[in-house]
Amino acid sequence: MRFIKLPFRLYRDQPNWVPPLTYERKRHLDRKKNPFFEHAEAEYFLAWRNDEVVGRISAHVDHRLNEHQQNDWGLFGFFESENDQEVADALFKAAADWNRERGRDRVVGPFDFSTNHECGLLVEGYELKPQVLEFWHHPYYQQLFENAGMAKAMDLYKWFLDVSDREKILPVIFELAEKVEPEHGIVVRRMRKKDFESEVRRFMEVYNAAWENNWAFVPLTDSELRDYAKQLKPLLDERWAWIAETKDGATAGAALTLLDWNEVLINMNGRLFPTGWLKFLTGRKKIRHVRVLALGVKPEYQHTGVAAKFYIEHFDQAERGIAKSGEMGWILEVNTAMNRGMEAMGGRIVKRYRLYEKLLRDGE
Repeated sequence: MRFIKLPFRLYRDQPNWVPPLTYERKRHLDRKKNPFFEHAEAEYFLAWRNDEVVGRISAHVDHRLNEHQQNDWGLFGFFESENDQEVADALFKAAADWNRERGRDRVVGPFDFSTNHECGLLVEGYELKPQVLEFWHHPYYQQLFENAGMAKAMDLYKWFLDVSDREKILPVIFELAEKVEPEHGIVVRRMRKKDFESEVRRFMEVYNAAWENNWAFVPLTDSELRDYAKQLKPLLDERWAWIAETKDGATAGAALTLLDWNEVLINMNGRLFPTGWLKFLTGRKKIRHVRVLALGVKPEYQHTGVAAKFYIEHFDQAERGIAKSGEMGWILEVNTAMNRGMEAMGGRIVKRYRLYEKLLRDGE
């Protein structure tokens, strides 16, 4: 519990930090309950000063990632620390040494535990609250990372979109969206919660195909798919989730957007009981923003305008409901197509998360 509770002390005076649910963090870290550990191993480290915990970090190897990406990366995550370079250096050294002992050629992170989970260090957008399934970090963390010899590996963008900016959408987006069904025979429909497990399987089919060649991507296993379905079902709002299908029932694309549940969690202090559960159940009606968790189209359908159709569906739903704005992503800085798509929608980058790396050599 010390590993989980440290952020509650480090961020207790920070109004933009959103406490995670303690029970969820315990389960996520549990090697026996999290299906990530069917293809990975990890160790958790604490930094102490006298009798007080002052920092934490994980070191982990994802063998499925190594196999899919054909690399020898070691990973780290869950970094938290007081503003003390000595503490940070000791944490990074512990993670590096652990990974070096397992033959890794570098450490990359932070990943908690992979790109299928929360990842990246916040380096821009501190003035904003984090959305569901993302971090808020102390601004001094960036200096701790870079003073420890960590170098940028990749940036992740969060784009902001508001329904009031509809007039900024380039006409080509509407033109592409209108042609999806009459010219390509593809229908976009809402996900059906009553058939949720099958719908999530369709979504993950797209997810694994559309993101296959992305930097640091690792495909989900069947066990992870079932676990995701179980976790996502209470959060799903059918009005914000879509499947694109061909006339013969093949899945062409999927878009999954979540209400920003952090607007509720920020007032729960990490606990469902005794009153947190009631805040969670009643808070849905007060949520004013969304997060586009994932939006993808299988490669063989990417010429059909399905992505444009998803974009317009989001704006139409925002006009109908109370959630009028949201953030898209994250999106890799090298994903030119998606970033241009966000520009075409009138979006702007409001947050930037960074992944770091450090090569491992003898003596370092």
